[in-house]
Amino acid sequence: MSLRGRMTAALFAAAVAAFATPAWAQNYHIGALLPNSGPMTQFGQLFGNGADLAADHINADKMLSKPFVIDHEDSQGQPQPAVTGMNKLVRVNEEPVVLTAQSGVSKAVAPIGEREHVVTINGGGVAPDLAKLGPYFFNVIPLVNYEVRALVPYLAKEKKFKRIAIVYVEDPLGEACLNELKENAPKNGMELVGAFSVPSTSRQFAPIAAKVREVKPDVVFVAYYGQTMVALVKQLRDAGVDAPFTSYSGFDDPDLKALPAAEGSIYSSQKMDWASTDPITARFVADFKKKYGKDPTFYNANYYNAVWVTAQAMASLEKKKQPITGENIRNELLAIKTFAAVGGKMEFQPDGTVSMPMQINELIKGGSKVLN
Repeated sequence: MSLRGRMTAALFAAAVAAFATPAWAQNYHIGALLPNSGPMTQFGQLFGNGADLAADHINADKMLSKPFVIDHEDSQGQPQPAVTGMNKLVRVNEEPVVLTAQSGVSKAVAPIGEREHVVTINGGGVAPDLAKLGPYFFNVIPLVNYEVRALVPYLAKEKKFKRIAIVYVEDPLGEACLNELKENAPKNGMELVGAFSVPSTSRQFAPIAAKVREVKPDVVFVAYYGQTMVALVKQLRDAGVDAPFTSYSGFDDPDLKALPAAEGSIYSSQKMDWASTDPITARFVADFKKKYGKDPTFYNANYYNAVWVTAQAMASLEKKKQPITGENIRNELLAIKTFAAVGGKMEFQPDGTVSMPMQINELIKGGSKVLN
């Protein structure tokens, strides 16, 4: 081969090698598998906004030796599209960590994460069985069983409610809320006077409203999520259900906060002081308002925290000169265990759940306030 031919071949080989170089050679990646279309789109935006702000801060602080990037895929809020997206993130993009949301989606993709040794982190789903999805599955949000256990004593002792009914979606979230009320309402001197299930495909709730009115509850627990939850609350109120509503942290929804029918609703959530002078929390709140032009929610904070603690684990691995792999990140998250995050200290338990203080909130016109 001529000199020119050898040089051309060498240049071609170098170009191929450059294109074939793994993404990790240029930067660090994690994946985000969130509902960016479909009925949960607004939540997907909440989740993604928090995650992207964390990436901004990680890069601004030069926390890692390479730029940090989040690759987003659309789960459509459904298990099957989520499995497709997860396979792309894991097998094509070779992500060591994938953010996920929603109980059904999380359960669909968790086996892939475990098989491929990819850490999967949930900051939005709250069904209790998310604590049992394997050694590579982590939660940065308290699960709903802990929320209900904190909420019911407040309803009984502070609000003096005696009769509670529940309208719940026919899925693990709704069933978990029902089971917790069955167990904890009597312990706190309350009677569960009615339990009304709603198929996840339902959009008309007048028949349910009639049943709720018949049992004359002091308060109605709504166990649903997303735009359908907003429609459910509105239709119950329009159909003559005048008892106050109560729920879990799914009520921390911008659309629900803007709904007059939801005013006065009481709901539980993780504890969060948005006026805190804690440096991480204060920076998050200020920069979130600056970037997005609105106040943050718990969901924004959860996904910020998911990315923030992931980067801390990566930085620790860099210092130890260990490879940035899903297995190593998992081990490092459990080894560090307690992280400084938005809202204060966040502590991972051996089962991948998180220990955080709880608070009780009330929806007021256009927003919410902390009750306890």
